[in-house]
Amino acid sequence: MAIADKAGTSGDAPRVQLRKQITLFHCVSIIVGIIIGSGIFVSPVGILQNVQSVGMSLLLWTVCGIFSTLCAICFAELGACIPESGGEYMYIKRAFGDFLSFICLWINLVIIQPVGTAASTLIFATYILRPVYPDCEPPKVAIRLIGVCVYAFLTAINVFNVKWATKVQAIITASKLSALIMVIVIGLIWIVQGNTINFQNPFANSDYSAGSVAIAFYSGFWAFGGWNYLNFLADEVIEPNRNLPSAILISMAIVTVVYLVANVAYFAVLTPQEMLLSSAVAVTFAEQTVRPVVWIMPILIAISVMGSMNGSMLSMSRLFFVGSRHNHLPEVISMISVRFSTPAPSLIVMCILTITMQNFEEIFYLIEMMGFGFATVLTTTLAALIHLRWKEPDLKRPIKLPVVLPILLFFISISILVLTVYQKPQQSGLAILIIACGIPLYLFGTWRSKPASIQNILVKITEFIQKLMYVAAEDDENSKTLNNDDVTKLLTENSPD
Repeated sequence: MAIADKAGTSGDAPRVQLRKQITLFHCVSIIVGIIIGSGIFVSPVGILQNVQSVGMSLLLWTVCGIFSTLCAICFAELGACIPESGGEYMYIKRAFGDFLSFICLWINLVIIQPVGTAASTLIFATYILRPVYPDCEPPKVAIRLIGVCVYAFLTAINVFNVKWATKVQAIITASKLSALIMVIVIGLIWIVQGNTINFQNPFANSDYSAGSVAIAFYSGFWAFGGWNYLNFLADEVIEPNRNLPSAILISMAIVTVVYLVANVAYFAVLTPQEMLLSSAVAVTFAEQTVRPVVWIMPILIAISVMGSMNGSMLSMSRLFFVGSRHNHLPEVISMISVRFSTPAPSLIVMCILTITMQNFEEIFYLIEMMGFGFATVLTTTLAALIHLRWKEPDLKRPIKLPVVLPILLFFISISILVLTVYQKPQQSGLAILIIACGIPLYLFGTWRSKPASIQNILVKITEFIQKLMYVAAEDDENSKTLNNDDVTKLLTENSPD
């Protein structure tokens, strides 16, 4: 039994639980902050290098934005009718049961979150150090150290106060949008001045082959990644039935327009060849337009990446928190900081996994596995939406889309998944192996008749972590309440002294 279960009632003491603190404005800030990361500043060449023309590139950016928006609307339907933290994990669990929901949780835990965030910390450190090392690459030790420090700093913010985390996200989102607005305004000025040569005959030399277009689409879809993260925070969103779908639609409209116009601005200044040769398009853009302030672009890129990390941490920690609450991860991960009412254990586990992934030399090889992992989760979630229409036809749905839409997106997602396996067989094979490693862990976790010796060990580990981190199980309306005095007294009684 965990410590929280031993505590008695304490009158009208405040319950230990997550609070509804996230407004519509914060929701929009979180989604925009997660989606707009390093991609639009550093290398918007993923599409261009495959389709080879300005016109096809802009067309693919538009298509990717529309597809991502449609997927986000499907998630909005699920989020509005099942307004619980956990996002796709909860939707898959409700539709298909424990096993597939655990696989979704495992993919996010060991592939999507730690690998992507570890890469983001390294990108952040690389660009924050760029002004210090203008003529050479920053030392790897310095990159890793700063990466660890920034992620630990963001972890501390999220542990101490959700409002701090959302305020940081709002500030960072405003900063990155300001940088993009600067790029857009400069680009439009160049267009007004007559620099439109790159838009003349825009589809010349386009590569229309199915393989190139499909890979370009996949690259663009990855750039829009993050629209699903707000669903992980549904328990903490004020009026989720209204704010969740509104935030998704507002955010996707902002991101799609900003991405498209930013690319137009880039093409107004840079030729396709210059963009393809650039490792940081925004920096190259600044060098040719506002050279006196070129040093600020690496800093803005770093701020952008920091915002993506913070938003991802804020959202994904709740996914693991909910998974633990449903007995798919160790019990302590579902516990709440008594002082701060935040999922501190979940946040710290994420920090440990991310820092661990930083130590792999093939970190960018691992990033390519994210495509397989994300496509798997997306396909299963769309299948869950379709299945719930049949399984629970009377479920209250504030948003109800034509069923043909999720069916169409499901088949497109299946195609993306097959393409990922075909184009990246090694990465996909390794991803499948890692996913398969979760199966024995699932069987162990759901093994209800564990020997008493194993149970006792697990209980002692849980209680030790509770005392170390000052956390307790979340209270619900039917549970015993727990306040700071109860926990302090209990920790004293269990103290080895």
